[in-house]
Amino acid sequence: SLTTPVTSATSSPVSMYTPAPPLPFQISPPSPAIVSSLPSPSLGTPPPTPPLIGYSGESTEIVDCSLTISPSTLVVRITNWTLEPMCYALSDLGGHCHIKLPLIVYKPPDNVSISFVNHTGPMFEGHQYTLQCTVHDVAPVENLTVTFYRGQTALGKVQLNNSTTKEPVTDIFTFNITPNKNDDGAQYWCEAELQLGSEGPGHPPVVKSHKITASVRFGPQLVCSPKLQVREGESLSCEVRGNPQPSVTWYRDGQVVALPTHSSRKHAGKYIVIAQGPHGQRNFTVEVEVLSGSGDTTHGDREHISSTEPQLVSAEEKSN
Repeated sequence: SLTTPVTSATSSPVSMYTPAPPLPFQISPPSPAIVSSLPSPSLGTPPPTPPLIGYSGESTEIVDCSLTISPSTLVVRITNWTLEPMCYALSDLGGHCHIKLPLIVYKPPDNVSISFVNHTGPMFEGHQYTLQCTVHDVAPVENLTVTFYRGQTALGKVQLNNSTTKEPVTDIFTFNITPNKNDDGAQYWCEAELQLGSEGPGHPPVVKSHKITASVRFGPQLVCSPKLQVREGESLSCEVRGNPQPSVTWYRDGQVVALPTHSSRKHAGKYIVIAQGPHGQRNFTVEVEVLSGSGDTTHGDREHISSTEPQLVSAEEKSN
């Protein structure tokens, strides 16, 4: 019989290799990462990745690293002010490369306070004063904006333009004001805001100062009209204001008089008001017209005297 030899065959593994796609040729500029400086486990810079060894046994590195960082925001809670995070990548076609991740480490202020520079006590109308807002232990100060307020009205914003300090610092911001009588009793305050851009927290860190109440000294001022009308039977009223409240004396025909509480036609005429304050004296002229009790203005008694402009008389001039 014919015997047919039987041969056996075994399959050996076949090595298959699919190269990774190349790195992109263009890099998208990454946005700064925002890092809050609160205590947390330490975050260090990853060690350099060794270059990829190709089939030829030679190592190659990409000279022009083209990486796109996504997402672009790194939010961690650290107190390392010298951190320099890196982004690493490997490519079968070129080797390894890395790129620095822009980073902002921030710390909200511990406290914000407001005061006047070289001044205590009341202010005087028309004089210039300087407010100072002290922001304690904040970083980075170059991202800080300080806003000064009078009541709920923003007076102005101040920033530091030449600071590159990254660690927390305490700094002073100033703003000049010139108060008037309407500012008497007003409250001044300031707030510090870290502006960290679109990559920062949804609500930027804001710390407000306490409020200081202003006392503004101003000279005597006539509140009523210099041509005053009053009906028969009514009281004659005309206020003179100042801070502090001045001493007021009314004269008619050279004689000191009291304002009538029950006016009659005999009270019509010209009055001189002398208001004496701690910083000088002011004189006012008031022309009073007494109208008929019926409301008819054609029969009122009055003297046609032009109102004189108030004049400021200093204490020295008065003594002479």
